[in-house]
Amino acid sequence: MAYEIALPPQLANLCPVFHVSQLRKYVFDPSHVLEAEDMQVREDLSGEVQPVAIVDCQVREQKGRATSLVKVSWDRRTGDSTWELEEDMRKSYPHLFW
Repeated sequence: MAYEIALPPQLANLCPVFHVSQLRKYVFDPSHVLEAEDMQVREDLSGEVQPVAIVDCQVREQKGRATSLVKVSWDRRTGDSTWELEEDMRKSYPHLFW
């Protein structure tokens, strides 16, 4: 089962049809204020997202080698975050480290 949703004009190049498993029920909350973000979407449907903050760090041992990882927050509103290699993040976003 699939649903077609109305997308804002800046996302016109995206397919508006989604499988039911990709959708979540929205619970109405009058305090939610949704503002359209000006984001450039490339032809391959990817976009550049800047990290917001480093929220955690850890060292993992794999095959006898220690690997430093940092948890990067990409969007405060949605809480999206991923674990990334500390070395890569320091090179790309040195302003996030004190």
